[in-house]
Amino acid sequence: MSDVILEALHLNKTYSQRSGRFGFGTTEIKALNDVSVQLRQGSTLAVVGESGSGKSTLARCLLQLQPYDSGDVIFQGQSLAQLDKDALRGVRKNLQMVFQDPFASLNPRMRVGDIVGEGLVIHNIGNAASRLAQVRQMLERVGLSVEDEKKFPHQFSGGQRQRIGIARALVLQPKVVICDEPVSALDVSVQAQILLLLKSLQQEMGLSYIFISHDLRVVRHIANDIVVMHKGQVVEQGAVESIYQSPQQSYTQQLLQAIPGRKAA
Repeated sequence: MSDVILEALHLNKTYSQRSGRFGFGTTEIKALNDVSVQLRQGSTLAVVGESGSGKSTLARCLLQLQPYDSGDVIFQGQSLAQLDKDALRGVRKNLQMVFQDPFASLNPRMRVGDIVGEGLVIHNIGNAASRLAQVRQMLERVGLSVEDEKKFPHQFSGGQRQRIGIARALVLQPKVVICDEPVSALDVSVQAQILLLLKSLQQEMGLSYIFISHDLRVVRHIANDIVVMHKGQVVEQGAVESIYQSPQQSYTQQLLQAIPGRKAA
């Protein structure tokens, strides 16, 4: 049996953008160009590239949050494109996301307990008492306290807010979590804490991660495999140390040379 839990097969996605002096023309932008990636059960696949490389478009397509022009997404051997809305909703419980900006991704008018427990309500899991128990347990697992469920997002630091975002994603006990630049808005010292938390939760809960980043320095500490994207295409992929030690493509070499303190090859 294959150990691949989630894969994209030949995904293509094109956007139309107004162009020309008065905006009367249109330009086609190929956000994804024949992209195929595989995520192995229990591992972390990093998707790396500069802004505009197609990383976030790939994430949204994998989660079925955005339609793609052609290709397929396979989760546990099942084509997601062939599922109706009800079946897809059931699958979505197992595909969760941690967002980039811990400030923008949390509703400032909701208490933390309601934010974390919202997915349990949407998927009709348990009753009010059991949901509260699950929320409190998850808050403690991410390094917050039970009392924090009564507070509002503005009462927390950036790192703490990202822990709330992680708790929200994991309370549903998903199989796959897509982390979209989850530490890029945080201080370096806080980045390390969040990466350690993600790794420990992965081992504890048997999670599989897709970790999107522009920073090869960060992904070396969490990823097993790396996919390098450039202008909507996969230009290189392989095991993390192989990519880091002997990159084959000039674009990957440029990304590595941009790491502070790294000596040029």
